[in-house]
Amino acid sequence: MKIVKKFKSIYIHFLLLCALCCTILLSSCQKEPEPGSKEKTQEELKEILLTQQLEPKQRYTIINQMANALLSEQDYQGVILLLTNWVEENPDDMYNSYWLLMTAYAYLSLNAEPVAEYYFDRILQTCPDLLVKGSSIHFMCLQNLIQISKTPSHRIKYFNELINRFPDNVNTTELYLRLSIEYQKDNQWDQALKTCELFLQQPDATTIQIPGEPDAYKNARHLIDFNKSSKDWTFESLSALESAVKRAIRNYDWKSLDKYKAKVNFFSMSWKQDEMDANSQESFSMKDWMRGGNRIRYSDTLDETSNPNEAYLRTWGWNTYVSVWYLYFRKIDFPMDPDINGNWEWAGIYIGNKL
Repeated sequence: MKIVKKFKSIYIHFLLLCALCCTILLSSCQKEPEPGSKEKTQEELKEILLTQQLEPKQRYTIINQMANALLSEQDYQGVILLLTNWVEENPDDMYNSYWLLMTAYAYLSLNAEPVAEYYFDRILQTCPDLLVKGSSIHFMCLQNLIQISKTPSHRIKYFNELINRFPDNVNTTELYLRLSIEYQKDNQWDQALKTCELFLQQPDATTIQIPGEPDAYKNARHLIDFNKSSKDWTFESLSALESAVKRAIRNYDWKSLDKYKAKVNFFSMSWKQDEMDANSQESFSMKDWMRGGNRIRYSDTLDETSNPNEAYLRTWGWNTYVSVWYLYFRKIDFPMDPDINGNWEWAGIYIGNKL
């Protein structure tokens, strides 16, 4: 009887060793495995799980080998069935966060992103964090959730958790901006402004390159400055703004033109310059250009390139060096103030003929 028990123990340890080395052996072996050999190994490993008293690391080794064998066959449904059943039947397994992570990745491989999102989030909510090759499982879950989640309220939660829990692993400058954008999508305007301010306070805010947000600093700066301004230069419609500006030019009324100019980020530049260049933001009075006998004129209609959100009025006669100026009108996008949102402003001047 002792010999039988000793033999049985040796056999179990032999199978565990096979579980650790199977992947290497399979990848290096030149001969195809015999039909049914993989299934036989899976059944033997399953039998050990069900009948033997194993240490947690021994169980981990067996389950991991079984799951990886299924993954090598691209049997994602098999992986999902194996791991979800194990987690359900063994809720106290210290490695459940890893099994659910593999489950989530299996669903990603099946292009079932909403289900994968459920499992990534479930890990965060119900499982303690683990390190896999030095990387936090919770951090990996948050990275994936940011990529696949489509709901602003969910993305807000994930961005905040990344910033609060893993500030050394992420670019907080970028995340503050992205968080502000998600707050705006979710109509949480106070939070949007607070996180936008945090973005602007970061030392690299003016230089950071954020994928998908080429004008990150300019847009954030404009949002904050516009929110703090009086906004008393805006017009309810484009036609009202156009009529007022034309009337002021016709009457050489520089005081009215100065009043109509936007008080936040008004620019004057060539077509090649950037709106946020320092020399394009210089403040000046229209009085400097409406004296000395200049005969200033404007087109009867707006430029043909105008659209529902932007408009250009061609004018000329301002000086002898560059006679043509295009006055740039812009529709205001500011949902946090319904009385202002959708109004129009005179936002700047493009100097010279269009390129």
